[in-house]
Amino acid sequence: MTTPETGINLTYFYDSFDRARMIGGFFMTIWLSLVCLFFSTIIGVVGAWLQGSRFVWTRRIAQGYIQLFRNTPPLVQMYFFFFALGNLLPRVKNEYGYLEPLFDNFTWAAVSLSFFAGAFNVEIFRSGIEAVPESTREAAEALGYNRLQAYLYIVLPLAFRVCLPALNNNLVNLVKTTTLAYAIAVPELLYVSNQIWSDSVNVPEMMVTLLVLYVALVGLLVWGMHRWERAIRVPGYGT
Repeated sequence: MTTPETGINLTYFYDSFDRARMIGGFFMTIWLSLVCLFFSTIIGVVGAWLQGSRFVWTRRIAQGYIQLFRNTPPLVQMYFFFFALGNLLPRVKNEYGYLEPLFDNFTWAAVSLSFFAGAFNVEIFRSGIEAVPESTREAAEALGYNRLQAYLYIVLPLAFRVCLPALNNNLVNLVKTTTLAYAIAVPELLYVSNQIWSDSVNVPEMMVTLLVLYVALVGLLVWGMHRWERAIRVPGYGT
C-alpha cells in the first residue's frame, strides 16, 4: 500500500507474510498479557496473605521478594531468568533428538513479568486488606471462620474492592511492560514489527501501528476494569 504522493508503506495490508506475522504478534502479546495478569494477581493474593503470617520468617521472605523485584529493573530480571537460571536447568530432547532448554523464551518471559508485577500486587492487596476494619475480622472469627477462611471469604473480597483502582493501574503497566519480551526473542508485537521494518524499511509506519495497537489494548483493559469496578461496588468500600 505505497503511493508516490504519500510514501506510506503498510506492507501488512498487501503482503500475506507480513500480515501473518503481525496477526501472530498481536495475539502473542494478548496471550502473554493474559498469562501475566493471571499469575501476577495470584502472586499478589498469596503474598499479601503471607505478609500477615504469624511467623516472622514467612513475613521476611515475602518482604524480601517484594524488595528484590520492585527495586531491580524488569529487563535485568528477565535476563536473569532466561540466561542465568535457564542455563542451570537440565536440557531435554525434542522430537528430533536434539537437546533444547527445559523452558522456552515465552515461559521465561511470563515467569519474569509475573514475578515483577506480582511484587507490586502484593503491596496493593496488603493496603486493601489493611483498609478492612478489624471488627470485620473479629465478626468472621465469632462466626467460626478460621484465619484462612476469613481471609478468602470475608477480608479479601472487601479488600479487592478497595484496591481495584490501584490494581488496574498496575495491570495496565504490566501490559505495556510485555514489550520487554522482545529482548529474549518472544515473537510479540514489537519483535515482529522490528522484523517487518527491517525487511521493508518502513519504520515510521510500523511505529504508528504499534502505538495504535497498544492504545487499543490498554483502552480495552481499562474499559473492562472500570466496568468491573462498577459491577462489584459495595457502599462504604472502594470507589
